[in-house]
Amino acid sequence: MSQPITAVYPGSFDPATNGHLDIIERAAKTFDQLVVAVGRNSTKSSVFTPDERVTILQECVAPWPNVRVTSFDGLLVNFVRELGVRVVVRGLRAVSDFEFEFQIALANRQMAPDIETFFLMTSAEYLYLSSSIVKEIARLGGDISALAPEPVQRALKVRFAGEGAAFP
Repeated sequence: MSQPITAVYPGSFDPATNGHLDIIERAAKTFDQLVVAVGRNSTKSSVFTPDERVTILQECVAPWPNVRVTSFDGLLVNFVRELGVRVVVRGLRAVSDFEFEFQIALANRQMAPDIETFFLMTSAEYLYLSSSIVKEIARLGGDISALAPEPVQRALKVRFAGEGAAFP
């Protein structure tokens, strides 16, 4: 019998989009377990704290019992090793994503040759979608119902209602 395979899908997820959920759903079908890992990056200006992003994502991934959400600090390869995982999932939208992700995957391989990067192309309907686009449309009061899951829509509405209002 083979060992169950767990993969880690890292990102900032500020906020999660329907493109992220597309990757999560497909990775959850591909691997026995999936860990969605919210990176803590203090140099990045974020709408939500890492803990808020974890809470929002936990609600978003509820349909997939083999998916759990956590956060991490530091190098991804160190976090992945701590979990005893050997697969990292990365989503790709366009050629520009590939160039960046390829560089990161090669750097990770240099540091951790035993960890593989598994690339998933997002579905065509989400090729243009980014967290930045979702944030900007939401900040300006636009409809993001086709762009982000309902928990993200609610959280952004609360956050932008008073620009900087506390997340419930």
